[in-house]
Amino acid sequence: MDGMDWGNFLLPYEQAVEELKVKFKTMRAELKKREEYAPIEFVTGRVKRMTSILEKSKRLNVPVENIERGIEDIAGIRIMCQFVEDIRRVAELIRQRKDMNVLYEKDYITNFKDSGYRSFHMIVEYPVQTALGQKLVLAEIQIRTLAMNFWATIEHSLNYKYRDSLPEDVRARLKKAGEAAFILDNEMSSIREEILEAQISFEDHSKIVQTCLSCIQALYSYHRVSEAIQFQRKFNELWEQRDMVGMKQLEEVLIAEIKAAKKSIGQQP
Repeated sequence: MDGMDWGNFLLPYEQAVEELKVKFKTMRAELKKREEYAPIEFVTGRVKRMTSILEKSKRLNVPVENIERGIEDIAGIRIMCQFVEDIRRVAELIRQRKDMNVLYEKDYITNFKDSGYRSFHMIVEYPVQTALGQKLVLAEIQIRTLAMNFWATIEHSLNYKYRDSLPEDVRARLKKAGEAAFILDNEMSSIREEILEAQISFEDHSKIVQTCLSCIQALYSYHRVSEAIQFQRKFNELWEQRDMVGMKQLEEVLIAEIKAAKKSIGQQP
């Protein structure tokens, strides 16, 4: 371990994590635009701490010169989903990507651990462009539901506290909590369509409200003050009544008003 420059060693992993986070967040945004619903809820990432790397290399008997290939999760990405079904969709999207190579997968959802741990892992090889040229970095992508992640976060904290030697009563209660998280995921899957319909409806309504307010603000900039005030009053009335049908009609009228205002300005000398 002598002479190991950990700062330089970890740089490509830090770069990989930042790039992968951006790519999966972009994937989420694109899917949401195309389909109104994205199977990705949110994305996080981290580079393993030096102490954790050393502890794992000792536990797995990996010599320091083999750490790059012997420890696969130095760079870690976590993708959270609402539903178990979304996990399979995200995994398939990752398999189809050309900017990373999936080496193998670990399905801890179908084959969950005795502890109750559930998650879907993918080990990928990702090319990082460094100042010294391209470097292939291993990264672990964990895909799980929000319930799975909550349970796994608690388990990780307890394992850290007890140094991986959990008291039997804590282990039993943790396993029971894992089963409860599994039941919760199944219940959410059973009403998935209703949940998605409600979420998409909320998103659509939010867009209508945002468009109306943006158009009203634009009318002020076009010096249509009296019209803007009238439309604001109408908006307030519809908002109080939660009349989304009327709000949609108002949106259409406002869009037409903005087009007319732009055309009017364009015709001026």
